[in-house]
Amino acid sequence: MTSEVEIKDNDFLRQFEFYHNDQMARIEYSLQERKIFLTKYEMPQEMVDEGLTEPFMEAVFDEVKSRNISLVPTCVEVKSFLRKHRRKYKDLLPVGISI
Repeated sequence: MTSEVEIKDNDFLRQFEFYHNDQMARIEYSLQERKIFLTKYEMPQEMVDEGLTEPFMEAVFDEVKSRNISLVPTCVEVKSFLRKHRRKYKDLLPVGISI
């Protein structure tokens, strides 16, 4: 399902972006050493209603995984997604962090 979602890393604004039907979802981040802190999640309700939340999150998590860095979720939506998919993404958490 992630093949439907193409994300863009806007490193100037420090956010992952996903465009769909003239709307944009985003997850803001902060990079520190070998960790990425996902700090803020925003998605228009129309995109949520279309079921695009999970594919967007999966695309972001897969991107983080491909960079071989740790992920620290600091916003509620990202934490909830990680809890739901902990088996697939538990290796992204830094040592000492549990969800």
